[in-house]
Amino acid sequence: MARRIGVAITGASGAPYAQRLLQRLLAADCDVAVVFSAAARIVWREELGQELPTPMEALTESLRAGLPRTGTLRCYDERDWFSPLASGSHAPEALVICPCSGGTLAAVAQGLSNNLAERAADVMLKEGRKLILVPRESPISAIHLENMLKLARLGVTILPASPGFYTRPQTIDELLDFVVARILDQLDLGRDFGPQWGL
Repeated sequence: MARRIGVAITGASGAPYAQRLLQRLLAADCDVAVVFSAAARIVWREELGQELPTPMEALTESLRAGLPRTGTLRCYDERDWFSPLASGSHAPEALVICPCSGGTLAAVAQGLSNNLAERAADVMLKEGRKLILVPRESPISAIHLENMLKLARLGVTILPASPGFYTRPQTIDELLDFVVARILDQLDLGRDFGPQWGL
């Protein structure tokens, strides 16, 4: 049975990480539910040079290009309160917020649900399911740190988008895969890309 994973994409810089994560989840044959915030749509256009298509099926096809296996991708509007991401009885087994803006981090730490991304995170917390936040702020303020600590103490995985260089990356794709590989490791999804330490 396909793994059911949620992805929330917010307005922090880092759209290439989100794009690569979606591609890798599809390649792992996952059933992916994704929500874009309004700001994420702007950042996607600025950083990737692409307008998010409507209908979103076109995005699915562009992400699937060249993949050996493909899962399913369902896209939801940030105001779609009927999405399975908003329901504790039909929620995915895990949610990744990538990239995670400081505003979204604060909202999740305070238990707010002003949009679908925030509600999806709240569902993960109340249901005791896996929640991974990939912050892409720099520098990090004391407020950010306090919010991260609060969430880490609740069992949330804080996984900053900080690529390593011990693998001697030669391309931007390799830097993206370094971070995405760690996300997949946290989801217990096997991967056949990217070197691992000592291997």
